[in-house]
Amino acid sequence: MVEIKQIKKGNKKYFYLVHSYREGNSVKKKQVYLGEDIPKNIESKKKDFMQEFYKEKFLININNLRNNFNKEYKDLPISAKKKSKDTFAVKFTYNTQRIEGSTLSLKDTARLLEGGITPSSKPIKDVKEAEAHKKVFFEMLDYEKDLNLQIILKWHNELMNQTAKDIAGKIRNHEVAISQSKFKPPMHLELDILLKEFFDWYNKNKKDLHPVELAALAHLKFVTIHPFTDGNGRISRLIMNFILKKFNFPMLDIPYTKRSSYYNALERSQVNQNENIFIQWFFRRYLVEHKRYLKNN
Repeated sequence: MVEIKQIKKGNKKYFYLVHSYREGNSVKKKQVYLGEDIPKNIESKKKDFMQEFYKEKFLININNLRNNFNKEYKDLPISAKKKSKDTFAVKFTYNTQRIEGSTLSLKDTARLLEGGITPSSKPIKDVKEAEAHKKVFFEMLDYEKDLNLQIILKWHNELMNQTAKDIAGKIRNHEVAISQSKFKPPMHLELDILLKEFFDWYNKNKKDLHPVELAALAHLKFVTIHPFTDGNGRISRLIMNFILKKFNFPMLDIPYTKRSSYYNALERSQVNQNENIFIQWFFRRYLVEHKRYLKNN
């Protein structure tokens, strides 16, 4: 709970925001100076204070898990590293496609991508897009340059060209709507400017923002721009994992079973124009998915 604390020094009063929290068996406090008067926007100050507090707490744990992940990963045999990537590719492909409406089960996806066995009675579109996603995922892993529009268009083209050739690798030239969402994507006439602003933002912030925050924001910003007719979510999640891998953080597979909370966090961030809503959801999800690395050094 955050509260306002008043401290007197002589005839003057000084105000602070104070948050008490338990760490282990002890109670600690974090505070920030407000001034000699309580500001009129005190509720906003409280909100910002707590958001920064939780961000710091999340990032301490995230950095810890990265260190443990890298210690474990570097000692793995080459064959074990390959198996780890292959397993992640199957699960990531299953979940990212399932989130977008694919009918393939995890077993279907594994048999298809690992054994070349096409599931019976499943739409060929779902099969082709799963195969394409795996291919693009491994291309993303091998890509050594930085993010730019050309590589994203290439990924999108390879993802969609067997099932939606007319829109593959092309920025949309029409308006779109997202079913069951209050958020309305930008008009197509705005896309060139918004994409330029996205890459300007990325290049300006990639060295200063924490990599996991950068990945979360890049995902949110790109899917909010919604530059393609279809495939925006899948490309955004590829961008997210490109950034995580680039900075040696474990990649994230957002489970299909968490689709509702994932969409809800995106929508609330977009409608309220508040990036912190999605960032906090992302940090929590990231820690849950990688909890096995949350151990003491």
